[in-house]
Amino acid sequence: MKYCFLLVAALLLGQQNFAQSYLITYERSYNGKTTADEDPLLVYSNADQTVVTTRAATQSSAPYPYETYYVDRKNKDHYFKLTTFSASKELATLDTLLLKRNSLTLTTETKTILGYVCKKAQTSVNSNTIELWYTNELGVKGAPNELGQNLGLVLEYVRNGNSKITATAVEKIKKIPEHVALRRFENVVDGLSYQDELWKSRFIRVPVFTNEQIRFSEQTTSDSILRFAHGTVIVKKVKVPKVAANSQVFVQLIEKSNGDAYDRTGSVFMIATDQAQNFLDGMQNGMQTLPMYSNGDGENYPGMVRTDGFSPIYELMRFFTPFGVAHFNDRLTLKDKTWQDSVIYRQDISEFLSVMADQEIYIGTYIGNYDQGGHKVSLELSIHPGASQQQATKVLPLFNSTNVMEMGGQTYARFFSEEKGLEVEFELADDADNVQLRYITTGHGGWGNGDEFVPKANSIYLDDQLAFQFTPWRTDCGSYRLYNPVSGNFQNGLSSSDLSRSNWCPGTITTPNYIALGDLKAGKHRIRVHIPQGEPEGSSFSFWNVSGVLLYNK
Repeated sequence: MKYCFLLVAALLLGQQNFAQSYLITYERSYNGKTTADEDPLLVYSNADQTVVTTRAATQSSAPYPYETYYVDRKNKDHYFKLTTFSASKELATLDTLLLKRNSLTLTTETKTILGYVCKKAQTSVNSNTIELWYTNELGVKGAPNELGQNLGLVLEYVRNGNSKITATAVEKIKKIPEHVALRRFENVVDGLSYQDELWKSRFIRVPVFTNEQIRFSEQTTSDSILRFAHGTVIVKKVKVPKVAANSQVFVQLIEKSNGDAYDRTGSVFMIATDQAQNFLDGMQNGMQTLPMYSNGDGENYPGMVRTDGFSPIYELMRFFTPFGVAHFNDRLTLKDKTWQDSVIYRQDISEFLSVMADQEIYIGTYIGNYDQGGHKVSLELSIHPGASQQQATKVLPLFNSTNVMEMGGQTYARFFSEEKGLEVEFELADDADNVQLRYITTGHGGWGNGDEFVPKANSIYLDDQLAFQFTPWRTDCGSYRLYNPVSGNFQNGLSSSDLSRSNWCPGTITTPNYIALGDLKAGKHRIRVHIPQGEPEGSSFSFWNVSGVLLYNK
């Protein structure tokens, strides 16, 4: 009888040990330094399951969205990922192969962590060297991430020798708490759908245009989209939500030819509303109603320069369409060349956050063309939590000579033929710190001997003193050959899209220069832009599209 009692007790003890649960706490470090107030990683594990989470997630205080990982060890090591998007929304996916895909090399090297002898396993992930230190002394498996879940209990994860996740405590617990433990998930989707929704939940998307046509036609205006200049300009009012001051803002444009075969100037812009009169007034009432700029060349240029009472547009992005991408992809077949089906232009415009966030704004897109098919574009803003390096509390539009209303009465900017060039006066109400001029410039026209193909120095003067001088020039245009299916081809084997140009290439963005102007005192100041514009040749002429926005703090 005594023997039977001891046997039953031994069996019960064995079951208890087999079912023993553990809570392991981990901390992250980089180059030996930990981050203060970091939410610790937690791993709960027993013979039936492993849960990878954080302390804040277990207390329902983690910021949304957050992920939790589960290994169902009773069902062939099924691996679940669960994202909690809000108190009422979650999404899960199941991967039955992930834990078998990781190829690990086991070594004989050992070390002791928290009193447990650990062995080392090695692998490589995306060219990163990974070391996993695991122990088999606890009789359970688990790890602080996907790697090494079936090795044993991973107590330290090391990436490239300097980024670590290290266990700081191992505790025996009676069981894994019910609100943490593996459970049945109501909404389980495939891995691609899961990853896509998780990725998109981490930032804010503000859609503007979807597959919208920009072509030369009779003007038509819908309830939501305004069309100007015979359809070559489209504008829409959108609401940008209130976001954290250090967020990063990106503009993304997708462009396809819908019949126009040529490289065209394009611009994504926003209407500035800091003064009584704005550019939208001229678009609606006629460009001749806007203030004119004149520098003595005999022409008047409407809506290009800031005056007392009027602000030109903010140019968010200058882009150039390639030669016929998508629509003309079947016109020329070349061995070892596959034409792209569209162009994606994406640019950080975080410096404009202060004039966008928590406001209704007008955003427009212009592509200069005279084609009935024209182009199709999709445009959106995306706003991401982060720490932008281009924040500015004040954004002052100064000039924009890109004639977005080309087909609506706004002439080409040929005024650099005069020594005065472009000159604008502005006034600061207060002293300004860390003033920058966000300057975009591209040279055009004149065919082979024009400013498009001849390098020209740009000189920027502040209060009659030279502040910055450079020669804008792009020599990398050949990199974008696969965006240009109907670019002209020459006898020497070059394509027109290969040729170097004055700061632009077919199928690219022209990035801004951020010109440091220092600290400026309150009062009036003057900026002048000088470019030695080339002389006309017959019916052809040169011109320059320049835009300038003042960025500063006060």
